[in-house]
Amino acid sequence: MEPKAPWRRFYADVKPHLHYPEITLWQALWRIACKYPHSTALIYMNRKISYKEMTERIACVQTGLESLGVRRGDKVTVSLPNTPQAVYLLYALSRMGAVACFVHPLSAGRELEEYVRITDSRCVVMLSSQYRALRNKEKIFEDKTVIVTNPWDELIPRYSIVGGAYNKVNPLCWQRMMKAKAEKTDEAENISAQSPAVVLFSGGTTGKPKAVLISSFSLNAMAIQTAQMAHCEIRGSRMLAVMPVFHGFGLCVCVHAVLMHGGCSVLLPRFSAEKCGKIVKKYRPTFLAGVPTMFEAITRCKCLRGADLSSIHGVFCGGDTLSEKLREKFDGYLKEHGSDAKIREGYGLTECVTASCLTPYNIQRKESIGIPFPDMYYKICDFESTQEVPYGTVGEICITGPALMLGYLNDEEETNRVLKLHGDGHRWLHTGDAGVMDADGFVYFKQRIKRIIVTSGYNVYPSQIEELLCAHPAVESCCVLGVQDSYKMQRVKAFVVPKQGVTDEKLTTVLLQYCRDNLARYAVPSELVLVNSLPVTRLGKVDFARLIKASDSIGT
Repeated sequence: MEPKAPWRRFYADVKPHLHYPEITLWQALWRIACKYPHSTALIYMNRKISYKEMTERIACVQTGLESLGVRRGDKVTVSLPNTPQAVYLLYALSRMGAVACFVHPLSAGRELEEYVRITDSRCVVMLSSQYRALRNKEKIFEDKTVIVTNPWDELIPRYSIVGGAYNKVNPLCWQRMMKAKAEKTDEAENISAQSPAVVLFSGGTTGKPKAVLISSFSLNAMAIQTAQMAHCEIRGSRMLAVMPVFHGFGLCVCVHAVLMHGGCSVLLPRFSAEKCGKIVKKYRPTFLAGVPTMFEAITRCKCLRGADLSSIHGVFCGGDTLSEKLREKFDGYLKEHGSDAKIREGYGLTECVTASCLTPYNIQRKESIGIPFPDMYYKICDFESTQEVPYGTVGEICITGPALMLGYLNDEEETNRVLKLHGDGHRWLHTGDAGVMDADGFVYFKQRIKRIIVTSGYNVYPSQIEELLCAHPAVESCCVLGVQDSYKMQRVKAFVVPKQGVTDEKLTTVLLQYCRDNLARYAVPSELVLVNSLPVTRLGKVDFARLIKASDSIGT
């Protein structure tokens, strides 16, 4: 039985069902590269890379990886920002039947070690700056092949080979790996579109990082759905790819969906309003995709004052809740600068690749996150069961469709907790988020049930920070929360109970430095409060609501 889709009458130009070919990520790219070999696929730091050159570089990457012993089914950790190297690795690994595991390039040693352990990666590709910071932490790289690269390694078609011999102390540099010619590189035979292609990290339902296993089929399905919902021809268009590739939003919407349909991704390794503004003025993108913080920053960008933004026809916001105030502000900003676009808020999870619900281009309902994509179905269920609740009733948002993950890597218990078979015969993703659906199928996000903190679009996992702080000899217990912030939407705040007898007046400073030494910058608490105790519920669990309410009065 097909789930309900009452929204369809609002989208007469969107097909209710789409065709999803049984092909891999690489095959999807190869199809379009054969049609438009000389079209620009990537723009990176003023360099334009055609589809033909991109596929040639992908073949070189595959040759290099195979020479290092990477084989079908192996996992490779990719700790890179938005650079051509990250894109080449995505498709090269797909071509060989291996799995690309994307992680944040600013991950601290403890985090990276955990990601590599969870995925059991054979190889790690990372920035040389990150490697230098972590090279003394031998456990991370024990028995692993390490390849280091720099943001400029792919700026010049041919480059000099630098670096010494490859060993554990001195890892293989990207240029040396790419030296080999791709003469005997073949696509692995009989790779199923349903087999694992990518691992992205999510908080799951518990707030702990989970390795989300995604197939080529799901990524391709989401890319096809995204193109259908864009309401603008993607072939020949340009997408400003500032959302990071270690996030489903950046990987699928800003890169794969664009390349799969013959567009161009303008790669920006790191966001700053000034750099973003200059690129927008120079390359005149068709699409912008980002988080609320990014759009707020763009409105303050001096270099875009008076700029012509008429090339922009689609603006997509995700990763965090878009306030009505910012929506109106950015829509007005676009209009003042000659664009007819309106910002469109989306909603989704890594467990279904990325956004699977989007505000229509022609209809907006206050506080709504929009309507589901074609073939993606939403329903609101009772928090304690799989029973659907009536329209207008708050419950848990549940999703089904072709873009669902395969599951959490090596975690069957958590997979079965979130992917449940309902009475209609479909497997539904229980998101851990509370929401409402109206009779027209518009979805309204209410709050996060799970404890992930989203700050400037980045996921922060409280359990990781709590585990770190509790490992400090001066800490008895702690709790980490996300508190509202006018710019970042949320910021990280830690409440720490010192061990009995600890009277160090500089403990707050010491603990914050301890966090800076062991966490990515975006995950470091902006505030750390020492408290005598943590409020608890009748069941003995930390009472988060009371803690947030009393946070201004319990500091010492």
